[in-house]
Amino acid sequence: MNSKDPVAELYREGRKQFIEWVPGGGARLDALFHTAPALGELAVGVVYGYLHQRPGLDTRLREAATFAAIVAAGMVGVPLSVHLKTGLASGLAPGEYTELLLQVSAFTGFPRAVETADQLNQLFADADMPSPPARTPRAVTLAFCEAVREGHGAFPISPEARALLRKTHQFQATATAADRVLLECYQQDQPVPRGVLQVRVDGEQIVAVTLFSPE
Repeated sequence: MNSKDPVAELYREGRKQFIEWVPGGGARLDALFHTAPALGELAVGVVYGYLHQRPGLDTRLREAATFAAIVAAGMVGVPLSVHLKTGLASGLAPGEYTELLLQVSAFTGFPRAVETADQLNQLFADADMPSPPARTPRAVTLAFCEAVREGHGAFPISPEARALLRKTHQFQATATAADRVLLECYQQDQPVPRGVLQVRVDGEQIVAVTLFSPE
């Protein structure tokens, strides 16, 4: 390949990214595109070398959008298998895949969603992942917040964090990784959060809560 060829450069970057995310990724790509290596250069270069380097979306959102497109197109073979792996590596939680599938089913129809669910059963089994998976980190975090507000949260948190949760009128919960959620806590009619919590989860369990308060 010509080192000055932009497609070749994108392929090198994309291949590097793919190998970082997928164990044995280099061998996987070589086997997949053995008959059509130029197709591999183009596909890997565009998806992982170009699209994943664009700053407009974080990798979690990009992989979530990719999964939705795969389901909509009925591509339950190699694309689903590959992007399950790269999505998990980019920080999507297993439970987020099932939630995405439920969301997509309303727009693509149940036949494609059911076919995808059947394939996910096998992919989860092959990866030794629990099935059904734990609730999403966001769902676990919001349930924890409600428990604290009702006075029976099991995980110990600081008095300041507990007071913040009890006084909050509105939460903005954003998952940032497969085990982390940022929780912005707003008072009524206030445009700036009173405080922000970073909540770490492990499956269905809360394992850490860190409070960030404005100066």
